[in-house]
Amino acid sequence: VPDEFALAHIITGDRDVDNLAHAGMIGLSDTLFQRTSIEPSSPVGVDLERDEISLYSLLYWPITTKQPRPSVEAYAKLNTFLTSGGVILFDTRDAGQGRTSTNNAALRELLSPLDIPPLEIVPDDHVLTRAFYLLQSFPGRFSNGPIWIETSTTKSGQSDEQPFRDLNDGVTPVLIGGNDWAAAWAVDDLGRPLVPIGRGFAGEQQREMARRFGVNLVMHVLMGNYKSDQVHVPALLERLGQ
Repeated sequence: VPDEFALAHIITGDRDVDNLAHAGMIGLSDTLFQRTSIEPSSPVGVDLERDEISLYSLLYWPITTKQPRPSVEAYAKLNTFLTSGGVILFDTRDAGQGRTSTNNAALRELLSPLDIPPLEIVPDDHVLTRAFYLLQSFPGRFSNGPIWIETSTTKSGQSDEQPFRDLNDGVTPVLIGGNDWAAAWAVDDLGRPLVPIGRGFAGEQQREMARRFGVNLVMHVLMGNYKSDQVHVPALLERLGQ
């Protein structure tokens, strides 16, 4: 783990969105500090036109319809970031709306100058599902939106001998979804959740799953796919016990 690790979010120019994104990074940083060996520094809001983004491993980018299109120079920085190990989580924050979303259109516009690899919905056997917690879904404020990641290099199916496919050694440079993760992670100055999620116990369960997704995401970004090999061990032990 780097000596100095900080979660960072892209500044959109929408004060409410930016404030919530920052509160989300604080909430996820707190969760990482409490549950893992990672001790993040204070979260950072990043201005693509002015700031050096190579200092960060992971950028959270909430999508709005009014944010200005980055300059040619900013896109050059972003492409260098993506090809040198950096990861961006794009969040349209509208998973309940699907294709009719204006944020989806804004995302397509923003992505067009970027070197985005071929994408697929997160496979059930991807490291992201087990980097720290075992997860079957990746909810935020919304729970029904998929996450798209870089297509795995191996498309062969699973077999009894190989319960998990040999996926990319590297880390996916982009994740694209719309579950509004920052809203689910966000906390106030006293560490209390800022945004209501669902209703009652089920809503708090969803918030907990959102936090677990955040932990898995950061672990995946920082540690890579080292879990791929380890996860074969329990499968092997289970077979030996049969």
